[in-house]
Amino acid sequence: MLSVRAVEGDEEAFALLMRRHAPALVRLATGMLGSPVEAEDAVQDAFISAWRRLPEFQRRSAFGTWMYRIVTNRCLNVLRARKPVGPLDTAEDVPAPEHSVSPSRIAESRDAMRAMRDALDRLSPEQRACWVLREWDGRSYEFIAEAVGITREAVRARVFRARRCLTQALGAWR
Repeated sequence: MLSVRAVEGDEEAFALLMRRHAPALVRLATGMLGSPVEAEDAVQDAFISAWRRLPEFQRRSAFGTWMYRIVTNRCLNVLRARKPVGPLDTAEDVPAPEHSVSPSRIAESRDAMRAMRDALDRLSPEQRACWVLREWDGRSYEFIAEAVGITREAVRARVFRARRCLTQALGAWR
């Protein structure tokens, strides 16, 4: 088992675990933080922290679940430390990929993405973490509860409140 070997100090086993779990963890962090650069930094910090804390890993949960918890906590810390940002209309646009879609459709898609990002920014960091894990990553309530360190009922409540907020905020896009 790779996690046992990693706990015993096997750097190759840990590197393999990193490669195995990094894509999903970066997806989670990107969903929570909204920035691929910040997400990669958060995941890198989480892996460094995990390497240092490997002796504490007691295998009560899977290595991946343990990493989700570390990444989620790291992202929550980043979100809590953020200073309020300016309005989204001052944010830089990402260039649209080149395909045969009409400019109006591209503009509509950009507007929808901005609305979604704005709506996600209005959620509390805790609601956002639970919602991203549930809706973007397809995780079970049990998994989220373990990864975030709260009860299953608290996860359900946070996801419910997040869905309600997002539905209200995105009502014009229905």
